[in-house]
Amino acid sequence: MKTRNILFGLFVMAILASTGCMSRLAKEGLGVATGAKGAFSEAPSMGPKGATPLRSYQDFQVGKITDDFGGRTPSLLLATLPGQIRKELKEEEIPTGRAGRTILIQGRVFYYEKAGMMGQVFGPLEEAIAEIQLVDKDTGRVVGTAVCVGRSTTTSNQGVEKKAEGLAKGIVGWIASRYTTEK
Repeated sequence: MKTRNILFGLFVMAILASTGCMSRLAKEGLGVATGAKGAFSEAPSMGPKGATPLRSYQDFQVGKITDDFGGRTPSLLLATLPGQIRKELKEEEIPTGRAGRTILIQGRVFYYEKAGMMGQVFGPLEEAIAEIQLVDKDTGRVVGTAVCVGRSTTTSNQGVEKKAEGLAKGIVGWIASRYTTEK
């Protein structure tokens, strides 16, 4: 009886272990398809949710985004981020390179984390966090502020470029939420 219980316990553990591996495998596959993740948390300066105060702007330009994490933000992230933002703006059909009222996207990266050894075992969590401001180019007035996050939670999405991609998704996701109510 005791041997049967031990064998049954080992069988259940084997099933649980294999489903864990399968779920990690599925998560990695989805990560390849979707890329890094981006999110934002807006300061309450742009009016009620659903308002589109950015709709009156005809051009969105990437300004300076700096390291405010004591030199620990990789220079590759700061170099890659502007191109990723422009790519995401294009995908979201937000205007760039037009004449008219212009928004400058600028800010500072204040946190950067690379997955350590434990992250590799239990599923990586890498992220870059930035405070982003949208500034009216003509007046210098800050139109809105948000904290934006670029995050990779799969091994397939690790690395500086992927965190820049995720951060760009968060930034442009925020802009899109205040530019149009339609997708």
